[in-house]
Amino acid sequence: MPTYFYIAKSFDGQSKTGTLNAQNESQLAQSLKSQGMLLIKATPEENNKRFNLNFSFPFSNVSSAERIMMVKNLGVMFSTGLSLVKSFDILHTQTKNKKLKSALFDIKEKINKGENLSDAIARYPRIFSTLFVSMVKVGEEAGTLDEIFQILSLQLTKDHELKSKIRNAMIYPCIVLAVMMVIGGIVVTVVLPNLSAFFATLNSNKIPIYTKILLGVGNFLSKNWYLLFVVPVALIAIFISIIKTKRGKRLLDTFLIRIPVISQIVKKNNSASLIRSLSSMITSGVPLIRSLEIISETFSNHYFKDAIIDAGQKIKKGEKLSSALRVHQNIFPFGVIEMIEVGEETGKTSSILKKLADFYEQEAIDSIEKLSILIEPILIIILGLGVGFFAFSIIEPMYSSLQSINS
Repeated sequence: MPTYFYIAKSFDGQSKTGTLNAQNESQLAQSLKSQGMLLIKATPEENNKRFNLNFSFPFSNVSSAERIMMVKNLGVMFSTGLSLVKSFDILHTQTKNKKLKSALFDIKEKINKGENLSDAIARYPRIFSTLFVSMVKVGEEAGTLDEIFQILSLQLTKDHELKSKIRNAMIYPCIVLAVMMVIGGIVVTVVLPNLSAFFATLNSNKIPIYTKILLGVGNFLSKNWYLLFVVPVALIAIFISIIKTKRGKRLLDTFLIRIPVISQIVKKNNSASLIRSLSSMITSGVPLIRSLEIISETFSNHYFKDAIIDAGQKIKKGEKLSSALRVHQNIFPFGVIEMIEVGEETGKTSSILKKLADFYEQEAIDSIEKLSILIEPILIIILGLGVGFFAFSIIEPMYSSLQSINS
């Protein structure tokens, strides 16, 4: 007897999902009707198992856009008076992402059995961050979940916008670089080997050393063209494996934070993320020390991570946030610590942090756009030098040989 996954509605309009054994959909509909429900949709689970190749990739996850939409919808439904069980049931029915769909269904079942929302979502750390879970827990304890959902929605939206704008600003330079590499590969593997036949007829003493090197590289790569794909992939794999180690990540962080232009982007981006997260948690009612502990777990840059941990330890001893961060002021853009100090003195830390987050998020975006504009002429210069070297290496000996023939 096949098993069906079904979506049904009770006569009072409540949705329900689950699995049930039945000979066919008609029998399934009759069984549900006897339980006071109307069948909306039915899918044989055997078919799902047969056709669904459920590969698990390490990068397969829920997108930021899906998280934002989920939290916004959850906030709207909860604020209208819908229960969490009903809200998650609707979200589960609407979402198309299989991973998120499965998680939402499980969360709904856990809540239905009496488990807290924060405990239920904590089971899915790749979907709900530690910061997310902690804020929800505070909302449950204070009875302000609707406000928490609004804060989380804003937090996720701002983070997504910042990352999207930074990513979009780098698209054009990456495209130019990719085109340069493709053209270079074609020239080296196709054009140079054809020119080698011509230069083979010339006296080797008349061919400059740089031309011989260029032709030698072309002949080698034309025979071993696969290296053009293998070597870059291998180098990328080695680089990723190195930065995954603690020492490699520290070296990368040190390198990025000391390079002119890029260091400002790193500082502004991390500062904006820290300030936005801290503002959200303080507004939600999370104590400052606990907020810093949670935020430190979300940071990958070890300079900022160490600064946050150190600040938390100093605040436990009675120091203010501004003075605790002052010893790390070299990693923060000018004005961050000073504005935090103003917020502490006026008692408006949360509102000032929000304004600071908006300001430095825009500053990070502007810096990325400036870097993108700077990269474009640099790439064009590199391309021009490459074309000039190629032209000089090939045309100059050809011209010399033709002159010797005419004379």
